[in-house]
Amino acid sequence: MSNPFAHLVEPLDHNKPDRKFYNLLKLRDPRYDRLPFSIRMLLESAVRNCDGFLVKQSDVESILNWEQTQTQSVEVPFRPARVILQDFTGVPAVVDFAAMRDAVANLGGDPEKINPVCPADLVIDHSIQVDFNRNIQTLCPFMKQPIPKNQDLEFDRNKERFEFLKWGSKAFRNMRIIPPGSGIVHQVNLEYLARVVFDQEGFYYPDSLVGTDSHTTMINGLGVLGWGVGGIEAEAVMLGQPISMVLPEVIGYRLQGAPDKLITSTDIVLTVTKHLRQVGVVGKFVEFFGPGVAQLSIADRATIANMCPEYGATAAFFPVDHISVQYLEQTGRDAERLDYITRYLKAVAMFRDYSNTCQDPNFTQVHELDLSTVVPCCSGPKRPQDRVAVSDMKTDFEACLAAKQGFKGFQVAPERRNAEVSFRYSDQEYSLSHGSVVIAAITSCTNTSNPSVMLGAGLLAKKAIQAGLSVKPYIKTSLSPGSGVVTYYLKASGVMDYLFQLGFEVVGYGCMTCIGNSGPLPDPVVEAITQGDLVATGILSGNRNFEGRVHPNTRANYLASPPLVIAYAIAGTVRINFDTEPIGIKGKEVFLRDIWPTREEIQAVEREFVIPAMFKEVYEKIEKVNERWNDLTASSDKLYTWDPKSTYIKSPPFFSGLTKELQSPRSITDAYVLLNLGDSVTTDHISPAGNIARQSPAARYLTSKGLHPRDFNSYGSRRGNDAVMARGTFANIRLLNKLLNKQGSHTLHLPSNETLDVFDAAERYQEAGLPLIILAGKEYGSGSSRDWAAKGPFLLGIKAVLAESYERIHRSNLVGMGVIPLEYLAGDTADSLGLTGRERYTVVIPDTHTPRMVLDTGKTFKARMRFDTDVELTYFHHGGILNYMIRKMSENKRDRVVPCRTPASAMRMAPLSSV
Repeated sequence: MSNPFAHLVEPLDHNKPDRKFYNLLKLRDPRYDRLPFSIRMLLESAVRNCDGFLVKQSDVESILNWEQTQTQSVEVPFRPARVILQDFTGVPAVVDFAAMRDAVANLGGDPEKINPVCPADLVIDHSIQVDFNRNIQTLCPFMKQPIPKNQDLEFDRNKERFEFLKWGSKAFRNMRIIPPGSGIVHQVNLEYLARVVFDQEGFYYPDSLVGTDSHTTMINGLGVLGWGVGGIEAEAVMLGQPISMVLPEVIGYRLQGAPDKLITSTDIVLTVTKHLRQVGVVGKFVEFFGPGVAQLSIADRATIANMCPEYGATAAFFPVDHISVQYLEQTGRDAERLDYITRYLKAVAMFRDYSNTCQDPNFTQVHELDLSTVVPCCSGPKRPQDRVAVSDMKTDFEACLAAKQGFKGFQVAPERRNAEVSFRYSDQEYSLSHGSVVIAAITSCTNTSNPSVMLGAGLLAKKAIQAGLSVKPYIKTSLSPGSGVVTYYLKASGVMDYLFQLGFEVVGYGCMTCIGNSGPLPDPVVEAITQGDLVATGILSGNRNFEGRVHPNTRANYLASPPLVIAYAIAGTVRINFDTEPIGIKGKEVFLRDIWPTREEIQAVEREFVIPAMFKEVYEKIEKVNERWNDLTASSDKLYTWDPKSTYIKSPPFFSGLTKELQSPRSITDAYVLLNLGDSVTTDHISPAGNIARQSPAARYLTSKGLHPRDFNSYGSRRGNDAVMARGTFANIRLLNKLLNKQGSHTLHLPSNETLDVFDAAERYQEAGLPLIILAGKEYGSGSSRDWAAKGPFLLGIKAVLAESYERIHRSNLVGMGVIPLEYLAGDTADSLGLTGRERYTVVIPDTHTPRMVLDTGKTFKARMRFDTDVELTYFHHGGILNYMIRKMSENKRDRVVPCRTPASAMRMAPLSSV
């Protein structure tokens, strides 16, 4: 059908009648003016894409009626304008696309129909790690100056993956690959990829996106609506499908006042993170407004938006204003683009004047922060929301040493709290104690995208060197910028040499320490930590500091601004009160306040040295700057030639046996429980991540392929090989399985009563033709968006998960893989129902898709089947979203959604005779 809102279309400029837009003001609906700006963007997408099938008129009405529907769990479709990926999640997406082409060809269709229908950008930034960090550099492509040999090592380790991605960049239309060594995905997005307003196929419309990384929200700081999704959802969007989402509540966050001259944007975001965690914004949008917003640069706003996942919101939105346009000019966007961006957004009432309270929309709730109350702070030692004022760091850390094991406790015995271990490093004697800093990393797009904090770090380094201060050589210092622009302005402003002298050399362009790619610590340091069972510390300008994420030997990790990273590196410990204790003594006491730059000093340098020419020079050559990437050869064939010897890239078995004909969903009969899990099982517990343990099923597989342990690389680098990833699913050593009542990557094979690796047990069940389910508690699948947290269980033979509640993205990914997400009804839990995991389960899926509760034998209870929309039910009928798309592309006709909704399914629990 034609778009019922076609009458809203008109030219933006009557001198350019071929450039049109949907004028939402012509709806003449007073509800529009009351909508939050973020909801207006959802509305525009629904209006423009309304086809009566995937997007209906009733969806438009639901969004317009947001004030009433926001609390009613109303589902609406959203079609983002584009997709962004990083390489860890992007490789499996391209693998899936290649395998889908094969499947379409096998079903007699045209494989070239498998192409992204919206722009998709993949930035390679997750592969590089800090193997080397001092005196390590070769020639930098951005400024013909030194860069680290870490990048060469990255290529050596990942050549197969990079060759495959090079093929993908040639084979698929609408897919752009940004080579390794270019920067961090979210910073490149902010400085280069963001359109703000699209001018495409004769229409203007707002830029919006989803990304396969939870910190995609960083782009919200520029007024582009976007958030992180799982890889499966992203693939669906790339193939033209909308995201199905619950129309969110929108929390208005009013900023007022101005920050003190010594405050950084990092201090502000850590304060906001703690506050919004306390407010409770999980699954909601946060929209910032008030006069204080105008005090923040776009880089400041992007820092706040970046940490949106840490305070739990879906999006953290700053509508476009004049400062946004100034940023676009600063980063080299041309005048014509700036003109139509401004005119379009004003024409649809999406351009914000933060000083004009008449523009303030209605919000679900309003909370506020006075920026003048923000103090210098860090967050830790184990969670980003646990903010600690810098003035309290010493006492807080010492309280953590004494406290019971937990998020704020290490439970160190009283007699061990002042333990000290001596060691030799580079022919010098040193000592470590609890709180000693062993990693100091200026890292992550959260902060490296912000010139004010990066130049602040440089100016602090300059003053520190001039005061005679230094950093101990055993501390692993590093600087990993999010783009070549950072290197450019640090060099031009004259502060790079001072950073270098303190050990903060450019180690590479990528996420690095922020995602745990911190590389090894010196052996003497590790031995000292181990000998004294010390709570050693990492200090980083990242966005996450969960235990074990940064480095296995740093039990305490603190998030801090880049200047504070340097300060704690100089101090060598977090057990220092900078207000009363000197940071160093060089003839006289030197205090942190003596070398700390003010906002005015930083802004003066930024105005002089952060200029449009830098951005233009860096980004004009970004796709060709990496010579090793340019030298990679890749086939131009439209079907990928799979190498059976490859241990990185493998054709997945997701589509084995797929037929053109739709098969009716079958009930699950007498399933065994593979794992019985508790609350807050994260995607880190489920999805393979980190290093591959030498005695694991994945290691045994790689060894069988002739690899040595030194060549195993990480699970993240092998996400394109399902054989490795399936073996690493549920391999987390911190996973607590109630079938065994202990942590580890093992489970009980119930028929034999043997304890086996999870993969080995699942393999036995599959060989015997026995279906499997998972039992879980609250918030199953929380954490980062990871498609392998759904793909892995699917490959293990898991047909359903029964949980008390789900994280939004993970539930959607389970649906996308055809795994049934079942949810206990209110008041029911495994404990209340007397479930132990030793039973066998039958999930009755009636032909009519209505609850069926009358069964002949066994114990019966209801569980909600979490297919929340008609579209999700359609995906389930096809065995998953990718199967649906393959059939759709093969048959050359439009599929119809099955008009039914299934709120519950009957389950029968019968006792195992063998237990």
